[in-house]
Amino acid sequence: MLPPVPVVIGVFAGVAALVNWSFNWNKEVCDKKWINFNEEGLKKDIQTKLFGQHVAAQVILKAVTGFIKSKNPKKPLVLSLHGSTGTGKNFVSQLIAENIYKNKMRSNFVHLFTATAHFPHKAHIDTYKIQLPEWIRGNVSICPRSLFIFDEMDKMHPELIDSIKPYLDFYDNLNGVSYRQAIFIFLSNAGSTMINEVVMKFWRDGREREKIQLKDLETELSQSVFNYKTSGFWHTSLIDKKLVDFFVPLLPLDYKHVIQCGLTEMAREGRVPDKNVVKKMADDLIFFPKEERVFSDQGCKHIANKLYFYI
Repeated sequence: MLPPVPVVIGVFAGVAALVNWSFNWNKEVCDKKWINFNEEGLKKDIQTKLFGQHVAAQVILKAVTGFIKSKNPKKPLVLSLHGSTGTGKNFVSQLIAENIYKNKMRSNFVHLFTATAHFPHKAHIDTYKIQLPEWIRGNVSICPRSLFIFDEMDKMHPELIDSIKPYLDFYDNLNGVSYRQAIFIFLSNAGSTMINEVVMKFWRDGREREKIQLKDLETELSQSVFNYKTSGFWHTSLIDKKLVDFFVPLLPLDYKHVIQCGLTEMAREGRVPDKNVVKKMADDLIFFPKEERVFSDQGCKHIANKLYFYI
């Protein structure tokens, strides 16, 4: 016999309440349960997973750690990562997100924009200039500790870049919203030629790669990006007004770094790392200068897919 209707309703109501409680318990919210910076985790990841980037490693760790530990930052943290394909720009962004957000890159508070996918049409630039600032404002109002990653900045319209300038500046708040806890990361190939030239000069002069310091690159890098007409950053107020906290150079990877990437990828796939297999793959890749074959043309970008051919 079925129970009386009120009892049935009561049972369903109890189940619904339980489901709703469970959903809310697992729903990501802007608190310490879901956002909790792991300083040691970031340090370990950078030391063990980011190969050949001693300059970027030092800058990223200090900049992110110092910013998040600050109780009263004066402005959002703005990092501009520059380097050629496969040097680790996207990977660095991923490591930062993974050590701040419980849901890592899947977090609702991590926002990735790709210029060619999200802002593809120059004819729509005026619309983008309205939508992008509104998106940033809306998300920061939900969670002050939001992370915004802009990929392919060299392909982004300068006017669109300038449209987000107010959110990167030294304001206490804008229309009641404070952006001082947010993090903005720009990724770009712009400036990679200059970076490669500096690294090449160190190599030709017989100087150790590890002797390269941020001061050897940062000033010239920012000027190169600012004055290069197809960089996206060309004459933008972000640079002119000194709103980028660090221009972070990612150096071209050499042969040993490619080997490290290959071995790490094999381990990640659950395979026993085999140096002979990875060397066979590396020997077929393109390096420059052509005769000396010192630096990888595409870094570690396509290693994951290429390895399958040699296993």
